[in-house]
Amino acid sequence: MLTLTALSVGGLTLAIWLVLGQHFEFALARMVTVMVIACPHALGLAIPLVVAVSTALAAQHGLLIRDRSAFERARQLEAVVFDKTGTLTEGRFGVTDVVVLGGYAEDEVVRLAAALESQSEHPIAAGIVAYATKEKGIGFEPPKEFRAIPGKGAQAIVEGRHVKVVSPGYLKENGLDAGDERVGALASQGKTVVYLLVDEKPAGAVALADIIRAESREALARLKGMGVQVMMLTGDSAAVARWVAQEMGLDDYFAEVLPGQKAEKIKEVKARGLRVAMVGDGVNDAPALVEADVGIAIGAGTDVAIESADIVLVRSDPRDVAAILELSRATYRKMIQNLWWGAGYNIVAIPLAAGVAYSIGLVLSPAVGAALMSISTVIVAINAKLLDRVRLTA
Repeated sequence: MLTLTALSVGGLTLAIWLVLGQHFEFALARMVTVMVIACPHALGLAIPLVVAVSTALAAQHGLLIRDRSAFERARQLEAVVFDKTGTLTEGRFGVTDVVVLGGYAEDEVVRLAAALESQSEHPIAAGIVAYATKEKGIGFEPPKEFRAIPGKGAQAIVEGRHVKVVSPGYLKENGLDAGDERVGALASQGKTVVYLLVDEKPAGAVALADIIRAESREALARLKGMGVQVMMLTGDSAAVARWVAQEMGLDDYFAEVLPGQKAEKIKEVKARGLRVAMVGDGVNDAPALVEADVGIAIGAGTDVAIESADIVLVRSDPRDVAAILELSRATYRKMIQNLWWGAGYNIVAIPLAAGVAYSIGLVLSPAVGAALMSISTVIVAINAKLLDRVRLTA
């Protein structure tokens, strides 16, 4: 189409100047200049150059674009729904609170609990040990006479004392009173609470919950800063979902969602008139990823989730969701800028090449026309390359 337009405008220029009585050489020079300037290099390269640069930039930052049209739609997103486990959270227990009882110090409670749990393979035990060693830097002696209490906890001799880490049910069965409003508040948040007993007396309570990824808060803040609502899907109880939502400042959440209901929840969000993206990593996230306007899979997720997604986050970093939106919006801006430059250049340069300013002595030669055409192409290329300056990481 652009080539036919250039040929048509060139032929029309030649005819008009001949009708006006100009020499054939002059008319031919005007026609050649018009066709050289109208050569559709700038317009033809305006979009492909930006696409090439943005694709390379996405790959460099671990964003695998499987559906280009979905990536371009990402600039219009108004809501992002995250699956909780494995996406916003790490999917493993971590200590959130330590409540001391009976006059013990917090570090002592942690030390005794970690020493006992160091012999257990339970996820709660692993969370307590990791908290003591990695976060608090607390060392401990190996326990003696370790023994599990089936369904209730474990016990051992630690530092010469009889130590147990048990569930609230164990305290009720044995008539032990550890009533404390602080512990009740933690339980109401849906956290898992275990008690430390020293010589059969409550010494403290440890609350654990699924660990929120360190990157998640930053990711959500960046999305909200772009005017995007952030939401969460989880199969956990309403209490757990409410705590996570409050901790992370979510706009909305859906709790106690069964695997087969996730796609329905995405439909609910779309019914609000919002363009929505779904971010997930599991097999049961696949229908929701397909239902969303843009499906985004965590790279460490299942093959089914990755195959169902439009975009894959190779680094499994939730901050890359914000990077997708930023890159999509920046890519669109560059496309529009290049199209405006290519069209604007032709709108101004073609009439000059045709000789509309001949009466005031302004005439472009074919050589000048070729130079202007080349310059316009270079400008479009440079503008596309400037997309590299977009900052996608914090």
